[in-house]
Amino acid sequence: MNAKAYWIIGIVLTALTLGVSVGLFPILPERLPTHWNIKGEVDAYGDRTWSAFLLPICMAGTLGFFLVLPYLSPRSFSVDTFRETSLLIMLIILVMFAYIHGLTLYSGLRGQVDVARALVAGIFLGLAAMGNVLGKVRRNFYIGIKTPWTLASERVWNDTHRLGAWTFAVGGLLGFALALMGWLILATVVIVPAALIPVVYSFLHYKALERRGEV
Repeated sequence: MNAKAYWIIGIVLTALTLGVSVGLFPILPERLPTHWNIKGEVDAYGDRTWSAFLLPICMAGTLGFFLVLPYLSPRSFSVDTFRETSLLIMLIILVMFAYIHGLTLYSGLRGQVDVARALVAGIFLGLAAMGNVLGKVRRNFYIGIKTPWTLASERVWNDTHRLGAWTFAVGGLLGFALALMGWLILATVVIVPAALIPVVYSFLHYKALERRGEV
């Protein structure tokens, strides 16, 4: 899929999400759920005036950010070196926003509905999808596992992101399965090693290369 197709899908998805909010706004309750605890109970509400449009606005902001990203990036760290991958990541983020927003509206319309399992499972599935493309992300200042050691060495960046692709994909799928079974606390614990292992590896890998005089 070329870059233009990613933009078209992203814009259409954002417009549809906004359109659903506008269409449902007259029948939405005055307050919409904005947060659920680990038991699936709503523990925070927001006024519908902003809750119904916050995530569509975030989606529009995401489109704007990725639009200007090539101009923000220094030449040696340009996102143009992995442009289609960056746009796929943009699309994954937009889908996650739209999904969360859909659950928020559904919960608001249906009342006390347990959406925690679906919410956590969907987020983990998005993380798994992100991990699936993480290995194709090239060195830049905005997307990926940005540590002092990955930014200092292209080799450490590439090796760390290949490892991170596995940890996020496996962690995301495992968290997704655990969430579907209702083990939400255990599912949330899974993401900690998935995120920390690449960070620790980038430090150890860089120091090993440094001792050998290869960086």
